[in-house]
Amino acid sequence: MGPPHRATRSRPPIEDTQWIFQDGNMNTLKYLFEESSACAEDNVGFLEDLYERFQRDPESVDPSWREKFKSIQEPVRLHPATPPTATMPADIEEALRKQAAVDRLIYHYRTRGHQAADNNPLKLAPPPALPDLDPAHYGLDAADLDRPFYVDIMRGSKKLPLREIIARLKRTYCGAIGSEYMHIVDSEIKQWVRERLETATTWALPDAESQRWLLRMLTAAEGIEKYLHRKYVGQKRFSLEGAESMIPLLDELIQRAGDQGTQEIVIGMAHRGRLNVLINILGKKPGSLFQEFEGTYTSAPPHASAGDVKYHMGFSSDLQTPKGPLHLAMAFNPSHLEIISPVVEGSVRARQDRRDGDGETGVLAVLVHGDAAFAGQGVVMETLNMAETRAYTTGGSIHIVINNQIGFTTSNPFDARSTLYCTDVANMVQAPVFHVNGDDPEAVLFVTQLAVDYRMRFKRDVVIDLICYRRHGHNEADEPAVTQPAMYRFIRQHPPVRRLYAETLIQAGVISREDELGMEEDYQGSLKRDEIVSRPVLPDAASYLKTSWDRYLGAEWSVDYDSTLDLDTARGLAGQIARVPDGFSLHSRTAAVMDSRRKMATGEIPMDWGFAETLAYASLLKEGYNVRISGQDVGRGTFFHRHAVLYDQDNGAAHVPLHHLDGPGGKFHIYDSLLSEEGVLGFEYGYASSEPETLVIWEAQFGDFANNAQVVIDQFITSGETKWGRLCALTMLLPHGYEGQGPEHSSARLERYLQLCAEQNVQVCVPSSPAQIFHLLRRQLVRRYRKPLIVMTPKSLLRHKLAISPLEDLTRGHFHNVIGEIDPHDPDKITRVVLCSGKVFYDLLETRRKEHLEHVALIRIEQLYPFPFDYFLEQLSPFNNLRELVWCQEEPENQGAWHQIKHRFLSLLEKDILLGYAGRPMSAAPAVGQFHRHLEQQKKVVEDALFRAVNPQQSVRIVHAHRSHSP
Repeated sequence: MGPPHRATRSRPPIEDTQWIFQDGNMNTLKYLFEESSACAEDNVGFLEDLYERFQRDPESVDPSWREKFKSIQEPVRLHPATPPTATMPADIEEALRKQAAVDRLIYHYRTRGHQAADNNPLKLAPPPALPDLDPAHYGLDAADLDRPFYVDIMRGSKKLPLREIIARLKRTYCGAIGSEYMHIVDSEIKQWVRERLETATTWALPDAESQRWLLRMLTAAEGIEKYLHRKYVGQKRFSLEGAESMIPLLDELIQRAGDQGTQEIVIGMAHRGRLNVLINILGKKPGSLFQEFEGTYTSAPPHASAGDVKYHMGFSSDLQTPKGPLHLAMAFNPSHLEIISPVVEGSVRARQDRRDGDGETGVLAVLVHGDAAFAGQGVVMETLNMAETRAYTTGGSIHIVINNQIGFTTSNPFDARSTLYCTDVANMVQAPVFHVNGDDPEAVLFVTQLAVDYRMRFKRDVVIDLICYRRHGHNEADEPAVTQPAMYRFIRQHPPVRRLYAETLIQAGVISREDELGMEEDYQGSLKRDEIVSRPVLPDAASYLKTSWDRYLGAEWSVDYDSTLDLDTARGLAGQIARVPDGFSLHSRTAAVMDSRRKMATGEIPMDWGFAETLAYASLLKEGYNVRISGQDVGRGTFFHRHAVLYDQDNGAAHVPLHHLDGPGGKFHIYDSLLSEEGVLGFEYGYASSEPETLVIWEAQFGDFANNAQVVIDQFITSGETKWGRLCALTMLLPHGYEGQGPEHSSARLERYLQLCAEQNVQVCVPSSPAQIFHLLRRQLVRRYRKPLIVMTPKSLLRHKLAISPLEDLTRGHFHNVIGEIDPHDPDKITRVVLCSGKVFYDLLETRRKEHLEHVALIRIEQLYPFPFDYFLEQLSPFNNLRELVWCQEEPENQGAWHQIKHRFLSLLEKDILLGYAGRPMSAAPAVGQFHRHLEQQKKVVEDALFRAVNPQQSVRIVHAHRSHSP
């Protein structure tokens, strides 16, 4: 068994040691093995355990270790001039004991020093006294302070007096920066962080010009807040006051990342400091912001009908960095704290996927959090948990926590979390966390440089905890002193960071008092003159790979498109998606599926759902589009229908047929997601909103599970265009249908999506045949129209004997928004039309055929929104003797489509047509939990739709209530 971790720098032998006799003392083991990587402080426990195992049973350890341990069973000569003795000299034993004590002291400073750091600008309480950092705790006393001891890599010194060792440890680990990194398992990463911290002799900037630039950034951060405070008294702005170091932090981050090859940065942040960042970092013109405060400027894009408040709006610009232009984008965000985090990650991943080879270097995600939100919002955990997975990694994000030390209104930290730090959730991905004093801007810049370098080297998440305060309340109209008197008594007497830093530079002779005042006057003058006050904004630098959405703006859902394939192409692709490599051992059930697909490819048997869906993907790939699918169990398919990923039963190797289509084509990505809905759906929305030429699909394992992502649906998918003008063609596949599986596995809550429909914001469809899903998925890309698509997909219909289509259906037609009667009939005999969507159609069809009901026609509404009124009237027009129109659904009356769709039919009531409902009665739960009750209810739903007469009194009331409404 070899050493578990890489070697640390070796320590020279103790000069005055003559003989060491192995007596089981761990200190002796450490020095005897000082040239070995096992002597790293992280592995002391490992070494000691290994030696104890050797003592019990020499054969239980690796031969190489066995020889080492055997060699020290006898006295070991360290100085050949001195004869051996039978025991270790007392002074040597004491020296070893003292050195081991110093080693433990150093280790605990690295591990727990952050708890005693002087990094809180409020200084409401002194840092805690930690026994682990007290030399006396390890048997070291005043007499040892001037005795030299070995240190490993601290600033390259070999020996230092204990007094100097402690001073350097305090400066490194207990000063303005508290560093958490010893929890990281990877030894290389841990050593890299340690060396960067311990070899830095100071946080100070290298020259006076850098210090003056830092003061200018602090002046800008404070200056915009002062201006807004004076001019727009009492208006919400969620100011950055108390955390002004955030502005130089972001400036340094952008410039340093650009210097290392980053060409795009996407920032996600909530309210606090957002306006400040827009003005001082992204270069938004001050006049535009002032007009927003005055209500004379519409901040919504021209194609957004409602717009949003000024501190939700996004912005983008191009800035110059040492290696060239960098595109900087701040994402639009709603008030739901932290929900922007996975959206930004998805946008960044889409941008990275456009690049060949340098995606993770070229595009960077920066997420700005509040302390209470970072600890309290579950989507933070979901986003962090995604960070290292194949489907969702972006090569590490830089997290910045604006730590107000108070919740959004009045809560104390002990009510806001159960952890020591608000950042402790980041420990789950072993991210290093740097807690830095916001009142020490030079330390803030040092930490920023360290964080950027860490991310670019290791491609992993890193956290900057900017410990600061909030000078005002949650907003500027709030009075925080009501609930936090002690904190705000201190804050109101505490100088801003700009004042503190300016005094430091004045005392050092870097600037004069006049220089300081001049900076402030210059900035205020630039605001009044409506000049850009950030670094110079470049004209469209075209330095990054971007996509254009212009061709999709203003498009109508009824725009023409062609989703068909010619028969030869369809057959050729169908054969390719059924191919399996020679010698690939399929599971017997999967082999049966692939055999069936080969027959479908030749037209021997009709297509099923899984075949048609996969063929839609293949056709899009062949035409150069990309396809990305994620969700729980999407590779196989929850209901065993997709089999986009095949697994060799002998060796577990994976094969993806869509990766092996003949000739060039687009890229196909399919990922089984982690057990997350909110985070994953947010990610996929971000991806789709940045990539119009990729079919981006999220599939819920059951449609009901999308409930866990309702914030993403409400705040982004259905309203993103109206608020921010952001187009997005994300497709959501939501398995839906009543098969007796209980309340949580039946309904995708169709009514919720229909309730959110307006202004052609989304498409809601319920396809009922393989050909329909084929054309629907293709339509989503080949049509010049980019809106989210909500699809109620089936479960039992995936293998239903009637839910089939011939291959030829792919070569003709399109997605049918409405499907009329499919059986031969005499239109003049039809007096009742039953309208429905989804699986219930087949129940109705089988019963009608069994009962030979020649007066009943069945019409399927396959697109519920935008409602295809013309197509619907076209299907009704042959029925001159129509008397009853019945909407049939499986869902309870207060759910499903009924209450969201009945107004579409009301104009027909003027022709004396009665409108009725057939479905389950109102219910608080989506479905019953007992299978026999389900069957009873389903039977009654079908019978009511086909046989029960519509109550004229109820219909009349509907006519009088709604006759004037437009259809």
